[in-house]
Amino acid sequence: MYSPQLPLARGHVPSSYPSSSFSFDAQHADPGGLEAALLQIMHDHHHTSLKLRDQAERAKKGAIQNAVRVSDLLVDAVNSGVQESFINEKRIEHEIRALAVTIARFMKQTNQWLTATHAINTAVKEIGDFENWMKTMEFDCKSITAAIQNIHQA
Repeated sequence: MYSPQLPLARGHVPSSYPSSSFSFDAQHADPGGLEAALLQIMHDHHHTSLKLRDQAERAKKGAIQNAVRVSDLLVDAVNSGVQESFINEKRIEHEIRALAVTIARFMKQTNQWLTATHAINTAVKEIGDFENWMKTMEFDCKSITAAIQNIHQA
């Protein structure tokens, strides 16, 4: 990774500062000296660190927002499929109810037709029985007529 080139410090540390009270305070710094350069480096490093922290925080917030957006889109995609399935399930249930009503109506109509055909069959049987009775009666009447004629001729 590329790192920015730091400014070179020129000068020397004055020996008038005792080592125990040596501080990098801008008031005691020699404008062209090593202390000023170190203070400048520390100051630049601090600002760079703050900028990097801010950039990292912004990137983190952006990543979180993007993750939320992606999760929302995924949830919407899944929910639309679930919603479509739910709608299809309701349609199927409605069709099942309608078919059950239609089947019940057809069963009732079929039973009515069976009753009607049974009644017709019974009527046809009765007509056949009546026809047979009529033939029997006709035969009996012819037999009686023949007997009466035979008695009358004798």
